[in-house]
Amino acid sequence: MIIRTHYMNVLRIYRDIPLVKILAGIRRCGKSTILEMLREDLLKSGVDADHIISMRYTSEDFDDDMTEKDMYNGIKDKMMNGGHYYLLLDEIQEVAGWEKAVNSLLENYDTDIYVTGSNSRLMSGEISTYLTGRYISIPVFTLSFAEYMEFRKQNGCSTAELLNEYIRLGGFPIVALGGFDEGAAYQIVEGIYHSVITGDIVRRHNIANFDLFNRVVRYVVENVGKTFSANAIVKFVKSQGRSLSVEAVYNYLEWLEKAFVIYRCRRYDLQGKSVLKTQEKFYLADASLKYCMMGFHPAALAAMLENIVYFELRRKGYEVYIGKNETKEIDFVAVRRDERIYVQVCRSIPEESDRETANLLEIRDHYPKYIVTLDELATGNINGIKIMHLADFLLREEY
Repeated sequence: MIIRTHYMNVLRIYRDIPLVKILAGIRRCGKSTILEMLREDLLKSGVDADHIISMRYTSEDFDDDMTEKDMYNGIKDKMMNGGHYYLLLDEIQEVAGWEKAVNSLLENYDTDIYVTGSNSRLMSGEISTYLTGRYISIPVFTLSFAEYMEFRKQNGCSTAELLNEYIRLGGFPIVALGGFDEGAAYQIVEGIYHSVITGDIVRRHNIANFDLFNRVVRYVVENVGKTFSANAIVKFVKSQGRSLSVEAVYNYLEWLEKAFVIYRCRRYDLQGKSVLKTQEKFYLADASLKYCMMGFHPAALAAMLENIVYFELRRKGYEVYIGKNETKEIDFVAVRRDERIYVQVCRSIPEESDRETANLLEIRDHYPKYIVTLDELATGNINGIKIMHLADFLLREEY
């Protein structure tokens, strides 16, 4: 088992703190394996195996009509010897009312609880009722480039070759471990995508007109890294001779977010120092989700480089925004506590350096500023702006 060090470090920080640890992310991003890693780590630290209770709540393992009382009693019956227990509960959102059971286990027993889930039922409104102030949410993403290199280190490829693989094949662990070619990799990701769409969205929300929903999804996927509004989608659908309300578009986008297929990136007004509520961008949980639907095409590469950088910043704990500086746009303003960095992403420096540097130079503060590029020859510093190759940026621990 290849250890995902970042997540293990986070879980160690919160170990034995009386908070429910919720690991949430798209299906097949590695949440279940992280729980297995946690179990092994607990055993190595001296915890008795009979004080680690691992439960998986998929429909294959339990009846669909399992109640929170069934769940509570099933776990309670396994805690026979007293003492401190670790509860590792996988895909918990499949149990209606799971929050009540977890809250009772937290209150009535000496437990340290970890749960995972992949859709909106995990983050339902019931959490605010039963677990207010008693949980920590830990987002789980597909593999970072550093993790991808660890997964693929046995194949003898150079960093440049592995970066090219990572850009084209994405970061789903199953793809990285299998060493699949492009066609097979996209087929696997397509299967993941359809399981999410069918299981976590269409069935859950009773979407009757799948064709309309699919058109909205394709519009979002085609426009990764571009600002657009719900009205723009309505006009697009209308141009295809179909009718769709703005409210329906908002619902579809929200459901895609809650299934962790897309992530919303809001705009931040650098002059007014406020978060704007219009013209957001959306990024895909993994670049391969676009390629499995539309194939890999070099013309889409610039937007997908943004996609990769966005998630690297998220992994490192930054809140990420699009920067608006009067009429200029900064690809990313990343904020973490009292830190801030500005990032422009471009495929090639010679073609785009003037625009990228000009936008950054107009920001009158002393926070670090970066241009991240695929250009092999572009490194160094332009008037205080650091030029970094994508691989170096992704592998750097701190900025």
